Amino acid sequence: MKSMKIVFPELTQNSIAQEAIQAFPDIEFFDAPDLGTAAEMLASSQADSLISGLDYPSRDVLLACKAHIPLKSPYFSSCFVGKKDGKYLIIADGGVNKQPNQDQLYTIVEDTARTCEVFLEKPPKIAMLSYSTKGSGGKNPDLEKIYYVINEIRKNHPDWHIDGEMQLDAAIIPRIGEKKIGTSDVAGHANVLITPDLNSGNILYKSMEHLGGWIMAGPILQGFATPIADLSRGSTVEDVKLTIEVIKKQFERTRK
Repeated sequence: MKSMKIVFPELTQNSIAQEAIQAFPDIEFFDAPDLGTAAEMLASSQADSLISGLDYPSRDVLLACKAHIPLKSPYFSSCFVGKKDGKYLIIADGGVNKQPNQDQLYTIVEDTARTCEVFLEKPPKIAMLSYSTKGSGGKNPDLEKIYYVINEIRKNHPDWHIDGEMQLDAAIIPRIGEKKIGTSDVAGHANVLITPDLNSGNILYKSMEHLGGWIMAGPILQGFATPIADLSRGSTVEDVKLTIEVIKKQFERTRK
């Protein structure tokens, strides 16, 4: 018996999709004539998940999902799961929210941390990224949003690790994290990177993929009642395979 059913509207027309699904004989994949029909199939439980985006713009995927799939969070967002040399990093939001306010940013952090718990099966270590590290860049309204989110996450999720604001190098390189921040559960060891806006998030993930050689799953859409992925039109076979792995784990968590 197949473990889950995924509707993939580009399936029969896209060679990347056809090659990627061969790695998952336990999953039933099927296509749909268009995005709207695929979202309706997901909403009516004919499918357990929806993966699309290889041939559709993100805007079209999001509009179809918004029209048919209810939310479980106050806002929806996206994250990318990056893999290279056995290491994983989760980045948000690089696909949906252009200039998140403090409540949207809080939801992005909360849902991305849960994605980390499900897929990596590790406690999240969340770095709130910025041009500045711990006030070194002076005052800025964007930093106030970050401080608000850090305080709220620490209050509502005391078992999670979150710190910031910090520059990217301080977040992922232990030597630099220790030099710039000192004692921190996150600095130098972050597995979740939260960018302040869509510009920085999108540039970061595409730089990792196309300059840094990372495999990038996603965008993984967060906040919806069912697992959904909106692939990049530049996704490779390995990107799609990693995306399916993330979606499969999310689905398995919902069944527990």
